[in-house]
Amino acid sequence: MFLFNRTPSISGKDLEKKLAETLTIIDVREKAEFSGGHIPGAVNVPLGKISGYKPKTDQPIYVICQSGIRSKRAVKILEKRKIQAVHVKGGMIRWQGAVKGGNY
Repeated sequence: MFLFNRTPSISGKDLEKKLAETLTIIDVREKAEFSGGHIPGAVNVPLGKISGYKPKTDQPIYVICQSGIRSKRAVKILEKRKIQAVHVKGGMIRWQGAVKGGNY
């Protein structure tokens, strides 16, 4: 029997409701993608550099990418380092909240 580790997840709509709180949001897309439009206050840490990320808090970190594939991988990497991370389902494609920069 296999035990599946479910990736902690949140919908973009639920994340948008939490934006009034102090959150750490990491966008794991490449710099050019991030510059094209991102959630205000998000920090750009491309997936290739996520293993070196050092959180400034012990609060959950919300991780987003373009579609959700890279952010899910990033959450798994962070979890192995005992960092509490939450995958944002659907990524920026499904994000309907405010965006800084770009043409979303």
